[in-house]
Amino acid sequence: MTPDNLYNRFTALNPANTAPLLRMPDGRILTYADADAAAARFAHVLVSLGVNRGDRVAVQVEKSAEAILLYLGCLRAGAVFLPLNTAYTPVELAYFLADAAPAVAVVSPKAQAGLESVAREAGVKALETLGVDGDGTLMEKVAKAPASFATLALDTINELAAILYTSGTTGRSKGAMLSHENLASNAWVLRDFWRFKPEDVLLHALPIYHTHGLFVAMNVILIAGASTIFLPRFDADAVFAHLPHATTMMGVPTFYVRMADDQRLTREATSHMRLFVSGSAPLLAETHRAFRDKTGHAILERYGMTETNMNTSNPYDGDRVAGTVGPTLPGVTLRIVNPETGRQLPSGEIGMIEVKGPNVFRGYWQNPEKTKAEFRPDGFFITGDLGKVDWKGYVTIVGRGKDLVITGGLNVYPKEVESEIDALPGVIESAVIGVPHKDFGEGVTAIVVLTKGATLDEAAVLKALEARLAKFKQPKRVLFVDDLPRNAMGKVQKAALRETYARLFG
Repeated sequence: MTPDNLYNRFTALNPANTAPLLRMPDGRILTYADADAAAARFAHVLVSLGVNRGDRVAVQVEKSAEAILLYLGCLRAGAVFLPLNTAYTPVELAYFLADAAPAVAVVSPKAQAGLESVAREAGVKALETLGVDGDGTLMEKVAKAPASFATLALDTINELAAILYTSGTTGRSKGAMLSHENLASNAWVLRDFWRFKPEDVLLHALPIYHTHGLFVAMNVILIAGASTIFLPRFDADAVFAHLPHATTMMGVPTFYVRMADDQRLTREATSHMRLFVSGSAPLLAETHRAFRDKTGHAILERYGMTETNMNTSNPYDGDRVAGTVGPTLPGVTLRIVNPETGRQLPSGEIGMIEVKGPNVFRGYWQNPEKTKAEFRPDGFFITGDLGKVDWKGYVTIVGRGKDLVITGGLNVYPKEVESEIDALPGVIESAVIGVPHKDFGEGVTAIVVLTKGATLDEAAVLKALEARLAKFKQPKRVLFVDDLPRNAMGKVQKAALRETYARLFG
């Protein structure tokens, strides 16, 4: 393959382009020309700090324009960008630094003192700082660096652009290796599939240590030559203040739940918007309906993961079916198989989702055994997600394979039970888990969140399910909570629920 670089695919990044890339809440505008020059400066600094082609650069900083420019600088220098959740503690960070062995680590100024020994023990060459206001030791060096840089030509299929660590719900987090081609292919497809043009303005309230905010949102904007209103986080007041200036928005279900509950969400307030996209966690059908009723917009739900970026999407034109994540994206092949045998299952049957395509990652960093175990001999990646495909090709996610409940030797798919409970009056949402049970192996258990003033109790839920579900699928217990535990992207943490209720049945 002809040597190239993901950076070169972002053709709007050039010294002559004065179109806006990042629009900051304080009114500051960073143009594509500004970003091109800044990325060159970052690349020079990384090289001066000893970063060589293929070296990792670990980044744990708050969301800022400079953090995006650092990402672009890494691409130009042929370094591997390693974003880390800002909530990780020094103990957790020690694991990532030891595992990834980055040449440079960039942290917030306030965290530097507490991480110096951690970085030193991990063999990090340089520990730099980067603050939300463009302060820190890294920016001091960047200010003095040249504004031009010869972007490295790489083997885009095999050389890495980034490593993203998985959430680590089962054992230690694993580093998913994403090549330049993985990211470029997905950004191209999404740009065309979601109809992004240079005139689009994306309202960006997502974190950028995650694939959603960084590679889905920013890469699509960069490859389309569009711009983004770059909010530090989701804040309803800020979102509604900036919404009139946007054409599109990407978010997690929590964003849309809060917006749908806000009286400021109206048809008039969103009449100029072209597209709302949701991902990273399942969007409740109730939220989909409520948002559409108030705005006339059908939220577009899609399905992806750290290892693959996006695999499927509801269509831009055509039916956006609540509860589904749409058909497969162009270039991606998806199949449903028996988890034990790998035999492909017919339409409508529930099984393990496997995918193949140029978006699928190169494997797990320093973990060839795990990589081999997660790929079929024919190259399909075993996602760990359970789902089904209907006759129209629409994919429905049923849950994670590890969330499957086996009670009395029979399989119970949590999503099936949750859908019935969620349909009951007064229920906001539910999570169904399996917890140890001396007679059945696992007892089906439902954790339910109710609306204010709802009078539904355990007996009423069980009574309502009697005629809706087979006996073995019905919960042994129904418990009520104010909120379900979620990660930073809004995904319900069923592992935490299983731990909390591990002794429920004695």
